Amino acid sequence: MIRQEVEIVNKLGLHARAAARFVTVASGFEAEIKLRRDGTEVNGKSIMGVMMLAAARGTRLELEADGPDEEAALARLAELVANRFDEAE
Repeated sequence: MIRQEVEIVNKLGLHARAAARFVTVASGFEAEIKLRRDGTEVNGKSIMGVMMLAAARGTRLELEADGPDEEAALARLAELVANRFDEAE
């Protein structure tokens, strides 16, 4: 199990489209993915869970990956967040 803190940097935060993109990427890995914000933990492969975090720009989240491809999963998801979920803004 590995963890990394990330900051939401895109203008609209972790809105529906960004959450869907995160879940799609997370679901491509065998590792279990979790997201935490202020003591709330959600399944990173659940669109409803990810959206429930209501993470606006500037919010810091903890990513956790646990499984055979955990390092690749965490690296890709951290990159996705840093790259604004592959959105222009």
